[in-house]
Amino acid sequence: MNWTDSLDVAIALSEAHPEADPRTLVFTDLHNMVLALPGFTGDPKRSGERILEAIQQAWIDELD
Repeated sequence: MNWTDSLDVAIALSEAHPEADPRTLVFTDLHNMVLALPGFTGDPKRSGERILEAIQQAWIDELD
Protein backbone atom coordinates (compact mmCIF):
# COMPACT_ATOMS: atom_id res chain seq x y z
CA MET A 1 0.00 0.00 0.00
CA ASN A 2 1.01 3.53 -0.69
CA TRP A 3 -0.38 7.01 0.01
CA THR A 4 -2.44 6.96 -3.20
CA ASP A 5 -4.28 3.78 -2.14
CA SER A 6 -6.70 5.74 0.04
CA LEU A 7 -9.50 3.16 0.03
CA ASP A 8 -7.16 0.25 0.82
CA VAL A 9 -5.51 2.31 3.56
CA ALA A 10 -8.92 3.27 4.98
CA ILE A 11 -10.05 -0.36 5.08
CA ALA A 12 -6.82 -1.40 6.77
CA LEU A 13 -7.17 1.41 9.31
CA SER A 14 -10.76 0.47 10.13
CA GLU A 15 -9.67 -3.13 10.72
CA ALA A 16 -6.58 -2.17 12.74
CA HIS A 17 -8.33 0.50 14.83
CA PRO A 18 -12.01 -0.42 15.22
CA GLU A 19 -12.25 1.82 18.30
CA ALA A 20 -10.99 4.93 16.49
CA ASP A 21 -13.32 7.59 15.14
CA PRO A 22 -11.76 9.03 11.97
CA ARG A 23 -13.89 12.17 12.36
CA THR A 24 -11.97 13.18 15.49
CA LEU A 25 -8.41 12.28 14.48
CA VAL A 26 -5.84 14.98 13.96
CA PHE A 27 -3.72 14.52 10.87
CA THR A 28 -0.51 13.85 12.80
CA ASP A 29 -2.19 10.87 14.51
CA LEU A 30 -3.69 9.67 11.24
CA HIS A 31 -0.28 9.97 9.57
CA ASN A 32 1.34 7.84 12.27
CA MET A 33 -1.46 5.25 12.14
CA VAL A 34 -1.03 4.88 8.38
CA LEU A 35 2.74 4.49 8.69
CA ALA A 36 2.25 1.74 11.29
CA LEU A 37 0.02 -0.37 9.03
CA PRO A 38 1.49 -3.72 8.01
CA GLY A 39 2.31 -3.67 4.33
CA PHE A 40 2.38 0.11 4.05
CA THR A 41 5.43 1.13 2.02
CA GLY A 42 4.81 4.82 1.41
CA ASP A 43 7.48 7.41 2.10
CA PRO A 44 6.58 9.29 5.31
CA LYS A 45 7.57 12.57 3.66
CA ARG A 46 5.28 12.05 0.65
CA SER A 47 1.99 12.60 2.43
CA GLY A 48 0.21 15.89 2.67
CA GLU A 49 -3.03 17.37 3.87
CA ARG A 50 -4.94 16.42 0.71
CA ILE A 51 -3.79 12.82 0.88
CA LEU A 52 -4.65 12.53 4.56
CA GLU A 53 -8.05 14.13 3.92
CA ALA A 54 -8.73 11.56 1.19
CA ILE A 55 -7.79 8.70 3.52
CA GLN A 56 -9.87 10.16 6.34
CA GLN A 57 -12.90 10.60 4.08
CA ALA A 58 -12.56 7.07 2.69
CA TRP A 59 -12.42 5.75 6.26
CA ILE A 60 -15.55 7.73 7.21
CA ASP A 61 -17.31 6.42 4.10
CA GLU A 62 -16.24 2.89 4.98
CA LEU A 63 -17.88 3.24 8.42
CA ASP A 64 -21.15 4.54 6.97
